[in-house]
Amino acid sequence: MNYRTEKDTIGSIKVPAKCLWGAQTQRSINNFKIGKPNSMPIEIIHAYAFLKKAAAYANYDSGVMSLKKRNLISDVCDEILAGKHDEQFPLVIWQTGSGTQTNMNLNEVISNRAQIIEKKNLDEKKILSPNDDVNMSQSSNDTFPTAMHIAIYKILMEKTFPAIEEFKKTLLRKSKEFKDIIKIGRTHMMDATPLTLGQEFSGYHSQIEHGIKSLKNCLDHLSELAIGGTAVGTGINSPRGYDQTSVEYISKFTRYNFCSAKNKFGSIAAHDALVETHSALKLIANSCNKIANDIRLMASGPRSGIGEISIPVNEPGSSIMPGKVNPTQCEALTMVCAQVIGNDISVTLGGMQGHFELNVYKPLIASNLIESATLLADAISSFNINCLEDLIANKKRVDDLVSNSLMLITALNAKIGYYKAAEIANSAFENGTTLKEEALRLGYVSEKDFDKWVDVKKMI
Repeated sequence: MNYRTEKDTIGSIKVPAKCLWGAQTQRSINNFKIGKPNSMPIEIIHAYAFLKKAAAYANYDSGVMSLKKRNLISDVCDEILAGKHDEQFPLVIWQTGSGTQTNMNLNEVISNRAQIIEKKNLDEKKILSPNDDVNMSQSSNDTFPTAMHIAIYKILMEKTFPAIEEFKKTLLRKSKEFKDIIKIGRTHMMDATPLTLGQEFSGYHSQIEHGIKSLKNCLDHLSELAIGGTAVGTGINSPRGYDQTSVEYISKFTRYNFCSAKNKFGSIAAHDALVETHSALKLIANSCNKIANDIRLMASGPRSGIGEISIPVNEPGSSIMPGKVNPTQCEALTMVCAQVIGNDISVTLGGMQGHFELNVYKPLIASNLIESATLLADAISSFNINCLEDLIANKKRVDDLVSNSLMLITALNAKIGYYKAAEIANSAFENGTTLKEEALRLGYVSEKDFDKWVDVKKMI
């Protein structure tokens, strides 16, 4: 492999000749061989491209950057956003906690790509200085949290919300489809009084509806950007009004409404907006886990389980047991839910590490949030399409379980009292008889009154 020499404030270092990154990126590659290579989420890189382009425009408007430099930075950022240079961002999550090395990775790539655009050699004097030009009016401390917010906001709007909204629609449709199917309820995993399958699914719909509301409530906080706070929140080395102008350009370029954080000290030193957002994702994961588990149990069987519903036959369920169909979509969704809940611990702990003026767990928080928002969207979408949409009720099985349930006796509580009703139920269980048979045998109720009072349609 051929190498060229790049320099930073420490000295010279060899960099692969064909790579666009510079000295600081290479030092990070050499010093942080931790975990999976290239693990810094590409969403952060693309969010940074929006930010760097906006910063260049804001600096030009403030009179501190030339038009040529602004346009060069803008052109390279557009290339990055088009995915043309994804391989030039090789750093791992496990680096400096402020994300400085990723910020410099962007600065160096933009600088060196500008050299090539201007038909200059990479070892010549830089047309764009990584620090003085590409990083003008910026610090890693305010740009990395800004990139975090941009990246996560975009994922939520473009992927997570659409997936969850479709899931909610299907749950609502199923609740209407099953509105007349009376089934036995269960509490403590034991038989309880009846309800409709539609009512059961309406509970799932309500859970997801509230989860969406909780996640939407995070958007205002998430839309606040730290850019312009520079090192510690004071805005040192940035022109007056730069923070507002740069955010306006970010909003223009991303087509989402962001705003400048009212207090940049808090937005750099703490990441409560991200902890809050992930907490909402965890809430949705909790709901999804409950829904998937219920469907898994209701579909159990087909002959020796509950069997109230049937799930689509997507693939063979066993390598040894012919004809077996497993609730694979339920399993995949609940595994993702477990991952999201685990990620929440990391995000929470990361959010606690704001010592004085800087939180230094930024890459950890960003990577876990991006993973959770993406995984949850993918898993919900898969579950919705491959399981929920074509799920059907097994009416005969539902009816059999209802008619055989001892908990229908609850309807007699108000007529003959709790203790007599319990005696009927216990006798039916012990003797293997029906509630009606035991009620008549014990003489607590007439056949006419039993049929009138123990009516499942009146119990829902």
